[in-house]
Amino acid sequence: MRKYFGAIAFAFLFAFFALLSSAGADNFPSRPITLIVPFPPGGSTDVAARIMADKMCAALGQVVIVENVGGAGGSIGVGRLARAAPDGYTITSGNGTRMSTASFTILITTCAPISRRSS
Repeated sequence: MRKYFGAIAFAFLFAFFALLSSAGADNFPSRPITLIVPFPPGGSTDVAARIMADKMCAALGQVVIVENVGGAGGSIGVGRLARAAPDGYTITSGNGTRMSTASFTILITTCAPISRRSS
């Protein structure tokens, strides 16, 4: 029994803190979720996102809106996600290459080194 005491204590503390943290949480999601697809409609990413949105609707009991924001190889859609409120109600689908490339593109386009130069 002593051998399992640490694991039992850890499991108890984990369950206690999980219940404690969920006590103050609201019922997520309480409003529709927006799923941004950074490519035009009709492609394989769009089809996969719509299938995923359908499964999410069934699992969460909330509407999932699929919004196609194509252009610039997906950077416009990822940029919209980057500017969205960090509340968990706006998500995206895509691949890792697009996300990493777009993060640098957004960083570069939001920089304004010329306007920061002193005259």
